[in-house]
Amino acid sequence: MLVRFRATISLVIIGLVISGATAFPLLHELNILSGWITDGSGDFNLQHHTGLEHWILRVREGLEVTYQNYPFVAYGTDWLAFGHIIIALFFILPWMEPVQYRGVLYVGVVSCVLVIPLALICGPIRGIPFYWRLIDCSFGVLCVVPLLYAVWLSKRLEREQPSRRNNL
Repeated sequence: MLVRFRATISLVIIGLVISGATAFPLLHELNILSGWITDGSGDFNLQHHTGLEHWILRVREGLEVTYQNYPFVAYGTDWLAFGHIIIALFFILPWMEPVQYRGVLYVGVVSCVLVIPLALICGPIRGIPFYWRLIDCSFGVLCVVPLLYAVWLSKRLEREQPSRRNNL
């Protein structure tokens, strides 16, 4: 059971680190994605695209113009990436001591739930399309599943090893 718990928490940690690391090279990633969705034609003209393609190209253009004129704005996404990595580090505590640090899991669950109102409230204010807000919400939903499973495993570990709990 401890192996399943640690595998579950490792999945959360890896997901946070990967999502954080991808926040560093945003423009480079969007250039690659834009090349894929335009079949390498380089046609980034927004008027020639609709839906998700239009949105991705618009974000790429926004970042390109912003980074050219105000490169310091990218520092904000550097901090976003750093924040994801730091949050991942907090999950090392329950990975090592599942029962003692169960509270970290609860904070993670609450954070996942709060992703949804953040996306649904702030998204329209920032002009984010509804379908993209749903994608953002999905990250909270996808992460809450392993966290709830980890909470359940932590409680089972506590029940099966009561003497260990008393020694902590």
